[in-house]
Amino acid sequence: MQEYRANHRIRAREVFLVAADGKKLGVVGITDAMAAARQAGLDLVEVSSNSTPPVCKILDFGKFRYELAKRDREAKRHNLAAKVKEMKFHVNIDPHDYATKMRHAEEFLWKGMKVKIVMAFRGREMQHQNLGQDLVKTIRNDLKLVGAADADPKLIGKNITMMLTPLPVKKRVRRWTTEEAEGAYEEEEGENGAPEQAQATPETTPSPSPTPS
Repeated sequence: MQEYRANHRIRAREVFLVAADGKKLGVVGITDAMAAARQAGLDLVEVSSNSTPPVCKILDFGKFRYELAKRDREAKRHNLAAKVKEMKFHVNIDPHDYATKMRHAEEFLWKGMKVKIVMAFRGREMQHQNLGQDLVKTIRNDLKLVGAADADPKLIGKNITMMLTPLPVKKRVRRWTTEEAEGAYEEEEGENGAPEQAQATPETTPSPSPTPS
């Protein structure tokens, strides 16, 4: 988040002053600008340091910083939501490999990314599409605490695909992993407008689900 100078941290001797209601008051000395901010019971904030003289506005600095942080969090969420991680499976996947892929998929969903599940058939495995469908449904069930399928699994060519979208932050619960996800943006507004930490109680890591042979 960009840092802004406020009150006594402002270095300019003159500033272009903007009142709390948005009215442009023109160029004034820093002493007069500080006095106007104190009289309004607010702060003097340098909102544009590249101008000559710099532009300063009278406002509530605490609220101003909160709104900036909120916008940054929203931007990060949107950036993560635009990312899609692809996870490829085969019908004869080893239980250990399955559990590893579940941990990775849960981590991606926990961080707010979409996960594309691809069940790839090789050679004669196409004769066992029902096993692939069952495994995809098992994957969907094993990740239901952090993500939900956009639609039922679909067979496209030699692959069965399914897209998983993260659940709302406060509804995500870890099953396959226990450590905190770096980059998981869990703060949301509470009723009073202040950030509120989402709680996600991790469960004991389960044994890998049986997979078809």
